[in-house]
Amino acid sequence: MCGIVGYAGGSQAAPIILDALEKLEYRGYDSAGIAVARGGALTVKKSKGRLKVLRGLTDDGASINGTTGIGHTRWATHGEPSDVNSHPHLSLSGKIAVVHNGIIENYIELRRFLTSHGYSFVTETDTEVISQMIDFFYAGDSLSAVRNAVRHFEGSYAIGILFADEPDKIIAVCKDSPLIVGIGDGENFIASDVTAILKHTRRIFRMCEQEIAVIERSNIDVYNAYGERIEKEPIFVTWDANAAEKGGYEHFMIKEIVEQPDVIRKTASPRIKNGQVELGLKNITDDDIRSFNKIYIVGCGSAYHVGKVGRQIIERFANIPVTVELASEFRYDNPFVDSSTLTIVISQSGETMDTLYALKEARKRGSRVISIVNVVGSTIASESEDVVYTWAGPEIAVATTKAYTAQLIVLYLTALYFGQVRACASQADIDSAIKQIERLPEVVGELIESREQVQYLASLYFNSKDIFFIGRNIDYALALEGSLKLKEISYIHSEAYAAGELKHGTISLIEDGTLVIALCTYAPLRDKMISNIREVKARGAVVIALARCGDTAVAEAADHVIYMPEWEQLTMPSLTIVPLQLFAYYVASLKGCDIDKPRNLAKSVTVE
Repeated sequence: MCGIVGYAGGSQAAPIILDALEKLEYRGYDSAGIAVARGGALTVKKSKGRLKVLRGLTDDGASINGTTGIGHTRWATHGEPSDVNSHPHLSLSGKIAVVHNGIIENYIELRRFLTSHGYSFVTETDTEVISQMIDFFYAGDSLSAVRNAVRHFEGSYAIGILFADEPDKIIAVCKDSPLIVGIGDGENFIASDVTAILKHTRRIFRMCEQEIAVIERSNIDVYNAYGERIEKEPIFVTWDANAAEKGGYEHFMIKEIVEQPDVIRKTASPRIKNGQVELGLKNITDDDIRSFNKIYIVGCGSAYHVGKVGRQIIERFANIPVTVELASEFRYDNPFVDSSTLTIVISQSGETMDTLYALKEARKRGSRVISIVNVVGSTIASESEDVVYTWAGPEIAVATTKAYTAQLIVLYLTALYFGQVRACASQADIDSAIKQIERLPEVVGELIESREQVQYLASLYFNSKDIFFIGRNIDYALALEGSLKLKEISYIHSEAYAAGELKHGTISLIEDGTLVIALCTYAPLRDKMISNIREVKARGAVVIALARCGDTAVAEAADHVIYMPEWEQLTMPSLTIVPLQLFAYYVASLKGCDIDKPRNLAKSVTVE
């Protein structure tokens, strides 16, 4: 979950690398470092803390000369955040510098081997064995040394390597961890994410499993696992570079919340044609869809919560049982998937390691796989039989908002498409649902514009110690996401409960003044939710309820009510989630939290 950048060109490398690392700080920000090659030596500067500390150490890069270099932002896995544990890591000789994203699972074994051959170690990290192992094999040929070293690594990795004796090149290699190569004009790049280098180039290619790339100012050579030179076809990134900037907003998170109407429009509009949904699947046919007897939806965090909402809608429209699984548990649960099963995997980055391994497990057992991802050409997209892109644009804030909304739209469309194909939904129901989706951008935009009440409620309760979210059915699935958003960025202890389970133990947590956020938008269970509100109120809770417009019974039971527009049940989750996102944002803002980069979290989770 770290960020990697490399530059080989004609300009001073350090300022370019520091600028690129700033775009990747969402991937890791407990430390940062840079290494630049010049005159047969490596200059390394690194420090614990945010990137601004490293900028200060290097005078914004001006104090480091050289036109080839690598940089890193760290999210600690092995060894506490410290200056010494920060990347880049040097070999004992001081001639090889390495930056790494991922985990070398057999690093203890490799450490013992290297120690027995006279090597010593100064860090607690698994990464240091990479530089030392390459050094062990290095005899003047950097490519050969890297190729020999990586054969001994177990785990996941994206690695950038700099050699003092070959100062005009960077070597990059990856396995189960994302790395892209950017092709410029007289300069070339490596990076963990395209946002880092959009300022310099839009021509990129993604490195595949166990490929090795040699990056020089005017040349890029790529080799496969057998050592054969291969050609890579570049793609052109169409993202607006300004989309990765704040654009006048105080935080990326609020900017991305505000962008949601446009995201809904971009995700839905191209897939609705002549009153029908067209997902654009290329390999999974209508006959396949009719043959499936079960669907698994697999994801982590917010993607898992999207699946919990999507389950209800797919089952209703497609008349097929759906199981939602956490990706981190899926492959260890002996899942009952086979050739009659469809697995839908959801990941914003398309690089989430647990989700990727779940995908591979599903395919190994014969399941067909559709992925829902945002990043074109990402690993999960490449490994899937079919992919539906969300087209949400870059999402920089660690806590997802617009990507969640886009994924939800894709699941609506999937439910409708499967309903069409399997003839389980009437044309009238499909027409009604399509009209709802087409109107969503307007109504979501109105909710965002009228956010003063949510901001006011946040000002009343931002000092809460514990906050509980309750709901039933689809509202419970939304409560999970609302609670996650709040705890991610505000550090307030928050839990979501199925409201019907309160009396089975969890109501004992309610004390005088405890804030409970009650979701009451699921019409079939609205009366039961009112009873649940009265239960927590009787034990001293303060209740903020989300209810349908004009629901006076909920208003009488709760202390505060946030009214949702009158809307159909199918797409109501796209409205209900908005005030939950805004509440989390304003609470965190009032607490003075680092909203876009919450502690201990990173955007793209590329380790198990």
